[in-house]
Amino acid sequence: MSEPTVRLDSLPEAVVALLRAVHEALDIPLPGLTDADERAYARLSEYRLRDTRVILAGVLDEGHEVSGAAEALRTWTEQTPVTHTPWTDGGGAA
Repeated sequence: MSEPTVRLDSLPEAVVALLRAVHEALDIPLPGLTDADERAYARLSEYRLRDTRVILAGVLDEGHEVSGAAEALRTWTEQTPVTHTPWTDGGGAA
């Protein structure tokens, strides 16, 4: 028996907020061509992935409140901004 189709607009608002926060945290622009940009990208990816895993573990394993988790992840994401030059068709050169 197949599961019923679930769409975003049928989910509770708090769950949608958490999904959007996860997407925002992990949607990091690719780095430019320099080694420094690649290192900064790798470091940022590591931080954001760690933060996302902590938030999701809190919700899934510890029963944390979903809206608060979404807000915490957004705050943490703001505290780790993109500092590398994003890749462009020109290779990310500024």
